[in-house]
Amino acid sequence: MVEQIRERLQQALDPVALEVLDEGHKHAGHANEGKGHYHVRIVSAAFAGQLPIKRHRLVYAALQGLMDNGIHALSIDAKVPGE
Repeated sequence: MVEQIRERLQQALDPVALEVLDEGHKHAGHANEGKGHYHVRIVSAAFAGQLPIKRHRLVYAALQGLMDNGIHALSIDAKVPGE
């Protein structure tokens, strides 16, 4: 799943920096034993001039289909180069 997330974000947002972390281990005891919990750190010029909510929407749009099929929770740190 990490690789699928990385590939989709790479294609959609052409980031200069991208890190996708599987954080399921932090959620042991939750539904499905924490499976499907991820954190994304992404730096892309595509976020220039966008409020944080719009940046998150761009990430969610790139991951369409995965949000209901493998991703249970997603935390996002979305920046533009230089931030």
